[in-house]
Amino acid sequence: MNKELIEGYLEADHAANLERARQNLKPVIKETPLVYSDFFSSEYDCEVYIKPENLQKTGSFKLRGAYNKVANLSREEQEAGIICSSAGNHAQGVAYSAQANGLRSVIVMPNVTPLVKVDATKAYGAEVVLHGDVYDEAYRHAMELSQTKGYTFVHPFDDYDVICGQGTIGLEILDELADVDEILVPIGGGGLISGIALAAKVRNPSVKVIGVVPVGAMSMKISIEEGQVSRLAAVKTLADGVAVKQPGDLPFAFAKRYVDEIITVTEKDIMEAVLLVIEKHKMVAEPSGAIPLAGVRKRAKPGKKIVCVLSGGNIDVVTISSIINQGMITRGRIMCFSVELPDKPGQLVKVAQILAECGANVIELEHNQFKAIDRYSDKVLLEVTVEANGHEHIKRILSTLEDNSFSVTRVY
Repeated sequence: MNKELIEGYLEADHAANLERARQNLKPVIKETPLVYSDFFSSEYDCEVYIKPENLQKTGSFKLRGAYNKVANLSREEQEAGIICSSAGNHAQGVAYSAQANGLRSVIVMPNVTPLVKVDATKAYGAEVVLHGDVYDEAYRHAMELSQTKGYTFVHPFDDYDVICGQGTIGLEILDELADVDEILVPIGGGGLISGIALAAKVRNPSVKVIGVVPVGAMSMKISIEEGQVSRLAAVKTLADGVAVKQPGDLPFAFAKRYVDEIITVTEKDIMEAVLLVIEKHKMVAEPSGAIPLAGVRKRAKPGKKIVCVLSGGNIDVVTISSIINQGMITRGRIMCFSVELPDKPGQLVKVAQILAECGANVIELEHNQFKAIDRYSDKVLLEVTVEANGHEHIKRILSTLEDNSFSVTRVY
């Protein structure tokens, strides 16, 4: 996007355009009410609210930007058919928007896109084209089809109408919680945080908008630090919704002007947040959606009011099962250890009694003489997985075993 065009968008009448977006979206979106989190508020000693965009019709915030863009297209652009490239959530947003307006949609998705997202996109009447192994390859193919077939391309984040559509989230937050101190937002390409920051600063410049990114996908953070749009050689995160190598030109310009800070979270932080929002709030969050909750601990101060935008909940059951297990390990809820026992009767019972006395629930146990470190030492390797009540409980279990002369090795 050229510099003159970006400057024009930066100086546009944002208040009017955000309100126009709000009117466009009234027939199709849910104004998701804030959820006060007793758990996260207690955990971090501040007031934490969740903006549950996972409850939107397509399972994520992306419907807002896509629908606003389609609604603002000329009739000629609409009738040409709509095309986009997406790993999932934007795809569903565009497909739904096209279907709601009686338009044709073509969605180009990488070959590695989870089947649940492919099927969900097809369910909205879209023609799905699988192409390439990464988003960038799907994007290039979508642009080629746009040029050769005449389709109207809807960008997932580098578009002013899309940004204004996402910005309606900020309007809703401030309508409901006018004295919010900070809004935490995940960043991929930058469309969501640009829109929310724009809305927040239009309404109340004192509200801080904080971006949250995984350490393996920091393209916007690095771009802001370097003062120019920068491209990463690779991204590595389980949060596929924010796995973007390069932010958009327009989102970068808005983020540079309106976003107050960008913080990072680890993969363990993200998995823990996914587990906690499921367990404590009975809400499903995809990894990219849970990122703001993973970042709360870095922003928490007594009395501060923080809103975390839970941006989406589209996740397949295999992935969510794996994440829950990893999250339980991170929280000290599951622990695995191994110990070598003398190969004689009664030793396994002794370990079992210690675990019972410590209140550790055995999930899995393997007693295997062929796994001993020294095959000729008359030892047997015992590997046990237990359910625990946190890291202090785990320390007590391991300490009690060692007090009873067992040499323990923590597996995880």
